[in-house]
Amino acid sequence: MSEVHPNHVPKSPAHSTQIRTVDVVVVGGGITGKACALGLAQLGLQTIEIAPDLGENVPSPQGAQWGQRIYAFSPSTQKLLAHLHIWDAIDHSRLQAVRDMRIYGDRGEKNDQLHLSAFEAGTPQLAWIGEANLIEHTIDQASRFQNKLERINDVVEKILVDTDGSTLHLKNGGCIRAQLVIAADGANSPIRHELGISASEESYSQSAVVANWLCDYPHLETAFQWFLPGGDIVAMLPLPGKQVSMVWSTSPEHAADLLKLDQAQWLDQFSSIAHGAIAKQLGALTLNSVPAAFPLRKIRAKRFIGPDSSPKVVLIGDAAHVMHPLAGQGLNLGLRDVAVLLNILGKRESFRSPSDLVLLRRYERQRQGDTSALLWVTDKLKKLFSASSSTERQLRNWGLGLVNKSHFIKQRLIERALGEIDFE
Repeated sequence: MSEVHPNHVPKSPAHSTQIRTVDVVVVGGGITGKACALGLAQLGLQTIEIAPDLGENVPSPQGAQWGQRIYAFSPSTQKLLAHLHIWDAIDHSRLQAVRDMRIYGDRGEKNDQLHLSAFEAGTPQLAWIGEANLIEHTIDQASRFQNKLERINDVVEKILVDTDGSTLHLKNGGCIRAQLVIAADGANSPIRHELGISASEESYSQSAVVANWLCDYPHLETAFQWFLPGGDIVAMLPLPGKQVSMVWSTSPEHAADLLKLDQAQWLDQFSSIAHGAIAKQLGALTLNSVPAAFPLRKIRAKRFIGPDSSPKVVLIGDAAHVMHPLAGQGLNLGLRDVAVLLNILGKRESFRSPSDLVLLRRYERQRQGDTSALLWVTDKLKKLFSASSSTERQLRNWGLGLVNKSHFIKQRLIERALGEIDFE
């Protein structure tokens, strides 16, 4: 394939019947798909990324307002982005390091809390908080100059998998043949559905309301989380300067009410949380974005690769798993999928193709354990703090205090949150 000009995004030829052949196709245009496509091209694999919204590069975020999609980036994510040679290119003035986390139970008592410290854990930081479009913009910039990567604005209408690879038929008439297909096409993954890969799905009957706030007091590089009576969870994540990003998990009905609040009404809501704990920690808050809400659910694909009859497909990110945001690990888990896949393909024996079944099963085995453990923990925590009986309330709040007293348990929790990636 000829080199792609930096200012040109190739498009699929309309109504073409010609079949193009490449090593790998990545279906999906989010952070996970973009990072995977860039990494595959850097391995020397001829790669095409297909999504309906790849025509325009995501603009670089600027100004005093921060985007609505705010993520916590773990050290494992930082290591992957450094491996892709883009971590240093990110505008670090729009990233906020998290050095402390404080998690509070729902009784409002002093001992019902858990404090996780980067200093105590012997790590520079527990995470970074930043905008999704900050990372996407940087990946886009790197991808423009990668001559092994082509990006196509289109939709996959049909995928046919055989013993030698996959053929993808596109909405605009194009046809692409690939040894391996990466499904990074989201929680409702059409690729997953078309291949008949079953997935367990459970609605949490909650929505997450997100908004950014200016605060009077410095946040001291601390992420706060309050478990509230009735099952609500409110997190305040530090942003650069005196700003925080809120994630409030609540019932869909309450979420709809929250979206209608004005500034004064929001402050009334905050004053009722844990006896005014938010104001005590952060001072007066001023709304700095338009609040938005999205539904919460848990999804786990039964397989992370294609069926035995046609295993030339790999699922990554939300196509493989979706989790509750209370641990802030959803995107990080997806990017660990990418890191493991790149590691396996980068170290493959010379006689193995990228779609060799041995390699794909290595990927699935390595990802099953990490995914199952994190989904189980976040799911049990969510359900534990949604329980309403007095005995359960006492147990869960006592548990927070007990864990807080154990350096060993806290160290294991931090290690799990940091994630492990080994690039050689």
